[in-house]
Amino acid sequence: MFRRTKSETDTTVPAEPQGKPGGKGRPTPTRKEAEAARKAALRKPRNRKEASAYRREKVRTERAKMQDAMRTGDDRYLPAADKGPVRRFARDYVDARYSAMEFALPVLLVVSLVGVVFSAQFPWLAGIVNLLFLVMIVLIALDWFLLSAGLRKAVTVKFPKESTKGLGFYAVRRTMQMRRWRLPKPMVKRGEKPS
Repeated sequence: MFRRTKSETDTTVPAEPQGKPGGKGRPTPTRKEAEAARKAALRKPRNRKEASAYRREKVRTERAKMQDAMRTGDDRYLPAADKGPVRRFARDYVDARYSAMEFALPVLLVVSLVGVVFSAQFPWLAGIVNLLFLVMIVLIALDWFLLSAGLRKAVTVKFPKESTKGLGFYAVRRTMQMRRWRLPKPMVKRGEKPS
């Protein structure tokens, strides 16, 4: 009387798999598991040796994350001086252009070595070395001014509410390093427009 017929059992829809799309892909931990994980994270070392080992390991992992961020540009683990979209834009702005400051150190080193080594044999060389030093200093000053002014203008256009305080010096400090030794590593090619 209350039994199902064959036609009713065939029309049933198969159940959909449990779990929603975009979910975390694992079950929620029980209260016991969550409390155990929390207590393990908060557990204090029992003696000085364990404490120093724990500190060393923590410093090592933080340093590894920071070094990886310096290579990849991951903003989460960068030092405070390099964090934020404005600093990232300043780095890209510097890395996208050629600069006299970038080549200042090698040029000044070569000029001074030539002046020291050959000044005894060629007294007239001292005047040329002094002139090259002066030209390089003027080029550095001009490049410093153009870089700071251009960066400030670009930042006020792209980030109108952000402060530009200290950004010029940050850019100049980065520019004075040779491109291959800059940290965080350059993310744009020369001539490419910074994003």
